[in-house]
Amino acid sequence: MIIVTGATGQLGRQIVERLLTRVPADRVGVSVRDPRRARALAERGVRVREGSFTDPAGLAHAFEGATQVLIVSVDKMGDECVKQHRVAIEGAVAAGARRILYTSQMGAGESSRFQACRDHAATEEALRACGVPFTSLRNGFYAASAAHFVGQALESGRLALPEDGPVSWTAHGDLAEAAAAVLADEGRFDGPTPPLTGGRALTFGDLADIATEVTGRTLTRITVPDGQFLEQAVGRGVPAETADQLLGIFTAARAGEFATVDPTLATLIGREPVTAGAVLREQLSNG
Repeated sequence: MIIVTGATGQLGRQIVERLLTRVPADRVGVSVRDPRRARALAERGVRVREGSFTDPAGLAHAFEGATQVLIVSVDKMGDECVKQHRVAIEGAVAAGARRILYTSQMGAGESSRFQACRDHAATEEALRACGVPFTSLRNGFYAASAAHFVGQALESGRLALPEDGPVSWTAHGDLAEAAAAVLADEGRFDGPTPPLTGGRALTFGDLADIATEVTGRTLTRITVPDGQFLEQAVGRGVPAETADQLLGIFTAARAGEFATVDPTLATLIGREPVTAGAVLREQLSNG
């Protein structure tokens, strides 16, 4: 049985949907914190069990009978993030899984300027040490996150952010399709995949131009000094540690950590990936 964690989240839910087009529902199980939110999957024949990365005993039940376990990374950064991932890895090993898969990120490395990438590197190291074959899906940055920044800036007409660099923004749906393809073809990748990216790397300046074209309202990209960005974020109530972690996205991007464009995602999904511009157009049009 293929077990997918986080199956009610934005990425996990789409992975399960696409996996169900490739394998029978009785071969798919999900581990979720709140099974009530996965009733629709249960009605389609998916095994739904409660599981949390903070509850090893619960994970033992959720992962029972697993041949593969896909660990969808948690929405946290720092020591707690890596701790929870280790619990999930240990649970998958204890359940007898033949392979563990993990949603990592392009740029994962212990020397990255972005905390999340350092966390992914630490998790990949735990996977290497666990004794079970693993696949680490090095996903590109979510284009929806860039669209969120842009959408917030439209009212003022000023996209005021720290200096950045090109980023290979990627659609959730494409990454979900790739994950499903790898799960359905067990062993297709061993260890970290190449970066799973869109076909073009864009800066926030590029995205501002697209937003201007889509909405007809001028959006000007303004570079804010790092210190000013941190002060403004803290002034809005963002914890200092979180603000510093957010700044890390920009310092890593301007160092070129997320600029790689790779064809692997297109190969996996059998078409060109959805562009960041298309994601931006859709979100701004719906907004």
